[in-house]
Amino acid sequence: MDILQKIVARKKIEVEKLKKQGFQPSSTAAAGRRRSLAAALSLPPQPRVIAEVKKASPSAGLLAADFDPPSLVAAYEKGGAAALSVVTDEQFFQGDVAWLTALRPLVDLPLLRKDFIIDSLQVLESRAAGADAILLIAAILDRDKLLELLETAAGQGLECLVEVHNEEELEKVLSTPAAMIGINNRNLKDFTVSLETTLRLRKHIPADRLVVSESGIDRHEQLVRLGAAGVQGVLVGSSLVKAGDRAAKLRELISGHDARG
Repeated sequence: MDILQKIVARKKIEVEKLKKQGFQPSSTAAAGRRRSLAAALSLPPQPRVIAEVKKASPSAGLLAADFDPPSLVAAYEKGGAAALSVVTDEQFFQGDVAWLTALRPLVDLPLLRKDFIIDSLQVLESRAAGADAILLIAAILDRDKLLELLETAAGQGLECLVEVHNEEELEKVLSTPAAMIGINNRNLKDFTVSLETTLRLRKHIPADRLVVSESGIDRHEQLVRLGAAGVQGVLVGSSLVKAGDRAAKLRELISGHDARG
């Protein structure tokens, strides 16, 4: 069983737990105005950066000894992030869905919940926690389930970033109304990362869909190359979390100039 299968198996257990608990989303945490991820990514200069709040990963372990979500988002906002991605998976990434609720009052940026969403109940949970958008992963969803989750999200006022890794997944996603497509540069078979994945798949995506490149992005030159290819956003996690001065690292990524000192 590969890591993705293990994660999905765990998610099924978590969803059953939510159902048994009789989860009822409250309206309080999510009562505020929705912040549009799509609108944030549509502004110049492109590509815009979605900066990630990620504590750990299965491959790298803990990313930073001083990990503190409020400090991270303050640095990201100061550094010029267009939006925030919050990794909420607990078992494999040491995340917490409660971070969304805690961080929402601290910033005005759109919040993307990054998790492994397989059930509409998780969509309701995302909105209740304060997310503005959710990640949907084409590799773990058939077309019918993807359509169901897109519809549920739309009914909750949530936007969706739908992630693909290859041509087959992209074809499935393009047959749905998904307005934002994330291209993950990580090969799920051998875990190698290549920007060429985004550049190859971008050519097959119509101009009316927003495109976000994910994984392996840590240099301004990469943003220039992706922007020239018509990519509107990039999702950057590990390299920012591990940086000593996160705001400076983000400014350098965006502008190409070392902003420290």
